[in-house]
Amino acid sequence: MSEEEDGPGRVEAALAWVRSVDTAPAVVDAVRRVRRALPGDPGFGDPLSTAGPGGPRAVARVADRLLDDTPGATREVGLGALQLWQALLERTGRGRGTREMTVVFTDLVGYSDFALAAGDETTVEMLREVARAIEPPVIDHGGHVVKRMGDGMMAVFARPDRALEATFAARDALATVEYGGFRPRMRVGVHTGVPRRVGADWLGVDVNVAARVMQAGADGKVMASSTTMDALGSDRLGELGLRARPHRRGLFASAPRGVPADLQMYTIHRG
Repeated sequence: MSEEEDGPGRVEAALAWVRSVDTAPAVVDAVRRVRRALPGDPGFGDPLSTAGPGGPRAVARVADRLLDDTPGATREVGLGALQLWQALLERTGRGRGTREMTVVFTDLVGYSDFALAAGDETTVEMLREVARAIEPPVIDHGGHVVKRMGDGMMAVFARPDRALEATFAARDALATVEYGGFRPRMRVGVHTGVPRRVGADWLGVDVNVAARVMQAGADGKVMASSTTMDALGSDRLGELGLRARPHRRGLFASAPRGVPADLQMYTIHRG
């Protein structure tokens, strides 16, 4: 065989060797150990950590979609670079003033019982399935997933109508998820106010209020505050095919803490 004919075979052999080194467990583990020592989130690139607004998070979400789940040293190096970029931007981030935003909180109904029976590994896999179902509607409707909190998620929107559209689209997507016999349902709280953005996070009283509004949706309801309803308007609510019913506490239920006394809550449902 001539040297020219042998050339492609040598190239293929070289590529095979590179791939074998790239995916070698010892090499991947070594690169991961280095990445854990870098500033920022060492879980960058995992579907449970590529949340939040901003350039690096968006790039990480794209990377997660383009790269397969096969461990590789080059994949870890690329995500490590994104991790450093994210850490640098968040470290230099400052509060960007106040403007009206709609904050959405979610969590899963029956999650604790499922997690107790299923164990940590299965629970994490289920949460990944939930994230893959509910986060694309948030992004598609102009929202930003700020963070996850166990079985919960926080997102922000510039407009309350987009927040409600995303919420019901996410619930529809979640209805298709079934994991080990468990069909997760989520309760949702929507509140419009003027939270302060600090780096990749949002802080302030209105964030706390949104979480309290969610808690009122105990068994899987979508709840919205009166400030969201005022910002939305009844005509727009009808255009979305939604209706609102004033929420009334049970006879012996205590008033929610951390919520203004004059804040009315509404249960939102399809009309």
